[in-house]
Amino acid sequence: MATTTTNGKATDVRQQAKQAFGFVPNLIDEMATHNPAVAATYLASNGAVEAEGLLSPAEQQVVILTISGYNDCHYCTKAHAAAGKGAGLDDGTIRTLVEGGLPTDDRQRALARATKRVLGKRGWLGDADLSALETEGVSRGELYEIITLIGIKTMSNYINHIAHTEVDPQFS
Repeated sequence: MATTTTNGKATDVRQQAKQAFGFVPNLIDEMATHNPAVAATYLASNGAVEAEGLLSPAEQQVVILTISGYNDCHYCTKAHAAAGKGAGLDDGTIRTLVEGGLPTDDRQRALARATKRVLGKRGWLGDADLSALETEGVSRGELYEIITLIGIKTMSNYINHIAHTEVDPQFS
């Protein structure tokens, strides 16, 4: 009985992914196959931040590419390189972020630096860190969005590490 319920939930999640992306990405298929609740959580949390976040789509991709590069995720760096291009990032900026560097654009550099600071300190930011971020123009609300994106992307990055998820042709 549980298998039928799980299979039905997996089918539902795959349909949601197809509606959101136009196809079912291999990452979502991997999640849905083994635990549809994880796939549903990923889609819902990702969708909420995309729709209601403070950061623009390009800024979100700067953060996501920084995270995926930091975590050395073969799948997400490719997927978000494509998404970043769609959001207006140039090839040089995408490559720089994936390789762990900082973009030349001041705002993008501030967001990448903030993301690396949170990752490197595992969220243990002190007053000096928060003051530096504020000086660089990263608000507390934007910082919380960066932390949320770290949570979402760490989930997908780690699953891809375990599953060795094949990169979809759409991202090549």
